[in-house]
Amino acid sequence: MEKRLNSNHLKLIAIIAMTVDHFTDLFYPGFPIAVLPIAMHLIGRLTAPIMWFFIAEGYHYTKNIRKYMFRLGLFAVISHFAYCFAFGISIIPFKTGIFNQTSVMYPLFIAVVVMWIDDLKAEKLNNKLKTAIIFVLIWSAFPANWSCIAVLAIFQINKYRGNLPKQTISMMEWVMVYTIVSFFFVNKAYGVVCLGVILVYPFLRMYNGERGKTKWLKWFFYIYYPAHLLILGILRVHLYGQDFKLLF
Repeated sequence: MEKRLNSNHLKLIAIIAMTVDHFTDLFYPGFPIAVLPIAMHLIGRLTAPIMWFFIAEGYHYTKNIRKYMFRLGLFAVISHFAYCFAFGISIIPFKTGIFNQTSVMYPLFIAVVVMWIDDLKAEKLNNKLKTAIIFVLIWSAFPANWSCIAVLAIFQINKYRGNLPKQTISMMEWVMVYTIVSFFFVNKAYGVVCLGVILVYPFLRMYNGERGKTKWLKWFFYIYYPAHLLILGILRVHLYGQDFKLLF
C-alpha cells in the first residue's frame, strides 16, 4: 500500500471523523439503532486510534517531555469544561455516574505521564513504587471518555512502535475489553460500534512517517477540540434545553 498520508492528513481525518461523531450525538441523542446514525458513529471510530497513535509518536519525537505533558494537561483541564457543557454533564465528576465524566484529553495526558514514568531508570524511581504510581494513574482515567483503555492502548502502541500489525492487535485487545464493559454496563449499540476502531488500519498503513509542511496544524487540534465542543453545547441548549443530556 502506497504511503501517501503524513501526520497532518491523518489528524485532519481524525478531526472530521470526530466532528461527524459528536454532531451525530447532537442530532441522534441516545445512540439509536438506525442505519444513518450507526454509520456516522462508525466514521467517528477513526478518531480515537489516530489520536492514540500520534500521542505515542509525539512522545517519541518531543524534545521537551515536560512541556509536552504540561500542554496536554492544560488542554485536558480546558476540555473538561467544554466536554461537560457539550454533552450536558455536571462539571463535578461522579455526580451523574461513573462513565464519561471528562473528555478523552485526560487519558491522553495520563498516557504520556505513564510512558515517561515507565522510562525512568531504577536509580531515579524504585521499580515497585513506579509500578504502584502507574497503576494509580491508569485507574484515574477510568471515568473519562474511552476510560483506562485509551491509556493502555497508547502504552502498547508506543511499546510496538514501528510494527503496525502488533500495534493494531494490542490496541484491539484493549478495545475488546472496553467493548464488553460498554455492552453490558453502558449501551449495547455503543459497545459494538466501538469495534469499528479497526477501520483505522488501512489509513495508518498509508502513514509515511512525515509531519507535513503545515506546522500550524500542531496547535489547530488543541484549539479545535474544545472549540467544537463549545459550539456543540450551545446547539444542545438551543435545541433541547439546558438540562438535556446527549450521552446515555
